[in-house]
Amino acid sequence: MKIYTRTGDEGETGLWGGLRVSKDSPRVQAYGTVDECNAAIGVARAAGVDTALDALLAQIQNALFVVGADLATPGEAAHIPRIDTEAVLALERAIDDLEAQLEPLRQFILPGGTLSAAYLHLARTICRRAERWVVALSRSEPVNPQVIVYLNRLSDLLFVAARHANASVGVPDVPWESPRQRKALEGE
Repeated sequence: MKIYTRTGDEGETGLWGGLRVSKDSPRVQAYGTVDECNAAIGVARAAGVDTALDALLAQIQNALFVVGADLATPGEAAHIPRIDTEAVLALERAIDDLEAQLEPLRQFILPGGTLSAAYLHLARTICRRAERWVVALSRSEPVNPQVIVYLNRLSDLLFVAARHANASVGVPDVPWESPRQRKALEGE
């Protein structure tokens, strides 16, 4: 397969089925942002996470290819995989499993900690952006509603995964300090 095709040199890209659209269309923005999220998860994995979390993140990366294909295929296409309720339920089970290993969250926390956790937080914010693009797209074109649910749940999972990545190496959550708390700590 050739990497360059020159078919996008005029600012358009092809969707599954042959339809050509502008590279800045909401549909392309949506699946492009899903791709960014997938890449950020890959960076988090490369930064080092435990074996179980790595396996979960690999499954999610594969599912994000399904999300991308789903978004890049408007209308019906029998041989294109679609994200479904079972994929959402799998994320919910994974969230529950990870949360069971963590101290309960009692306050807002700052994104960060270990490098892998910081990248997982970055992936979470990219996932939220992808979700916003899909919601915007759904206002003007048909979209599989499970894609929105999946991305919403995935951002929750990435938050919990970031906490897990920190906790698994003994790095505590860093609580957000409100301006009032900061003043109290500074003795004002």
